Amino acid sequence: QVQLVESGGGLVQPGGSLALSCAASGFTFDNYALAWFRQAPGKEREAVSCIESDDEDPYYSDAAKGRFTMSRDNAKYTVSLQMNTLRPEDTAVYFCAAGDVCLSEDYWGQGTQVTVSS
Repeated sequence: QVQLVESGGGLVQPGGSLALSCAASGFTFDNYALAWFRQAPGKEREAVSCIESDDEDPYYSDAAKGRFTMSRDNAKYTVSLQMNTLRPEDTAVYFCAAGDVCLSEDYWGQGTQVTVSS
């Protein structure tokens, strides 16, 4: 059974940091691209970052570039998203996803809420 379980969300003040983590199981992790998406209230889900199975440099959205860092650990079957200098507009539910290649996701986690507010 495929599972992607996110953790690390919460409430943080503007300018603060959060580290999200996603634990995967039930599929051959090394062979899959991993991605982080987010969905804010009333908005469509958008890609935040993605890293291919060969672990080359991740892709980042313009909103994430320079502030977020994505990494994967193929030994531990985990993928992380370090988010720094958070802004209120980063408030969203963040999802972990896996697919054959970036932006063609087959599996999704249940999401974790990130709220940036003073």
